[in-house]
Amino acid sequence: MSSARVDYIAPWWTYWLHNFPHINLRLRPIDDRFQPEDADYQQSLIFLGCVAAAGLGLNLLFLAIYLSCLCCARKDDEDAGDTKKKGSCCVTWSAVTAGLISCMAVGVGFYGNSETNDGVYQLTYSMYNANHTLGGVDSLVTSTMGNMQRGLQQHLARLDEIFATRGDYVQTLQFMQQMADSVIKQLLGLPDWMEAQVDLASVAGQTAHIEYCRWLTYLLLLILNLVICLLSCLGLAKQSRWLLTTMMVCGVLTLILSWASLGADLATAVGTSDFCVAPDKYLMSQTKGIISADILHYYVYCNQTLSNPFQKSLTVFQRSLTTMQIQIQGLLQFAVPLFPSAEGDLQGIQNLLNSSEAGLHQLTALLDCRGLNKDYLDALVGVCYDGVEGLLYLSLFSMLAACSFCIMLCAIPRAWRQIASREREYDDMDEEDPFNPRAHRAAHSHHAAHPNMHSFCSYSSSMGSQSSLHPPAPPTAVSNAPIADYMNQAALFGGNPRYENVPLIGRGSPPPSYSPSMRATYLSMTEEQSRHYGNDFQA
Repeated sequence: MSSARVDYIAPWWTYWLHNFPHINLRLRPIDDRFQPEDADYQQSLIFLGCVAAAGLGLNLLFLAIYLSCLCCARKDDEDAGDTKKKGSCCVTWSAVTAGLISCMAVGVGFYGNSETNDGVYQLTYSMYNANHTLGGVDSLVTSTMGNMQRGLQQHLARLDEIFATRGDYVQTLQFMQQMADSVIKQLLGLPDWMEAQVDLASVAGQTAHIEYCRWLTYLLLLILNLVICLLSCLGLAKQSRWLLTTMMVCGVLTLILSWASLGADLATAVGTSDFCVAPDKYLMSQTKGIISADILHYYVYCNQTLSNPFQKSLTVFQRSLTTMQIQIQGLLQFAVPLFPSAEGDLQGIQNLLNSSEAGLHQLTALLDCRGLNKDYLDALVGVCYDGVEGLLYLSLFSMLAACSFCIMLCAIPRAWRQIASREREYDDMDEEDPFNPRAHRAAHSHHAAHPNMHSFCSYSSSMGSQSSLHPPAPPTAVSNAPIADYMNQAALFGGNPRYENVPLIGRGSPPPSYSPSMRATYLSMTEEQSRHYGNDFQA
């Protein structure tokens, strides 16, 4: 039989993680072997989570000091303009940097979450497949033993009564009973796979449930990171103080979750790597007393140097069935003509032996090491390659997310302060100032509320009032649209029309660019003034 085994080689990152210091909560180094039932080993994994908690504490302390310094800082009046420009540029670049790092973190997180899920799925699939193999072995052994103990004995008991007068036939039946007892003995010598089968199914089910909860939790965390980043950028763009405040609170909570996930991922990756470095030793310790060492070696290593531990039992089983088949063929040939009533029981025994032989071939295939060894290697590859690699990417995601939210939490208070300062400057401006944006918006709203406001034009001059001038009726209708525009501008810039904003008609000076109708009106008015006042206007 050629070897179908592909040797398992632990990846380099498992050795790197395995070399992490294993220290219990009493700060004492312990053995780095994978032994999850040991209290000190559990404390060493908890210690890694405590390291991440310490990193969270330092991060929050840094943010507290930074915010305290920001609140206590005072700006110089002479450098207020330059400081504001530099602060705005700093906030912009900080927001851009935080957004890029957050997007990178989310991408890495999605990849790591998918890789971890694929690895755990491969583990559970292999466990269920191995459980199906062991269940098939147990089912074949149970059915064969049932046939030999109940079905065969019933047929032999009736044939013993039929062949009571023939001692040679009775001896043949007794010999067949001995062969059946030998088969039962060989089957009882096989290991009881029921306990291992139940354990595998239970572990696979629990692992699948935990992995689904982990996958869903990380998916929600990734979506939360992305939403907070987008809303923070929206708050900066809209200069919304309440949105920035809300995102700052959410950012602090997400920062805590990022450090917590980093501690959990790191502890899980180190523990899994401890198993991946020497998985055979752990299996040997866990199956001691349940499965013999030679059987476990046969399935774990599955090479040509190891003989099949079940070969002897299977060979005896095969020889016993063959001998019984020969005996039944002889009875069918010589006993049936003498005892026709024995034909039914002899046919029943033959069918039973045929089904037992078919079961023997299936049992031989299931007990071969190649099937279970493939499941074992697939499970190791899923856990130690895809699973641990995914945990490393998730750890990187947690670090990038923590860095991103730390930058964001530093930038949001500066933006919040700039928005508040800008609003205070608007409050300090004069409401009558034409360059005040609020006054400008109020004027627009006032103009929109009175769209039919009539414009008027003053014809007063330094020489007389409107009542002293009697311009003749214009030959054509004169449009007062430019005059209305001037009056509207006068209303926008103070509410009262100013003399400088009134058209130059009637002030002895023609406007530089008016329509032909207004120019004709001006010339007719000028001629009337010349006749009325003489040469007073002439230089």
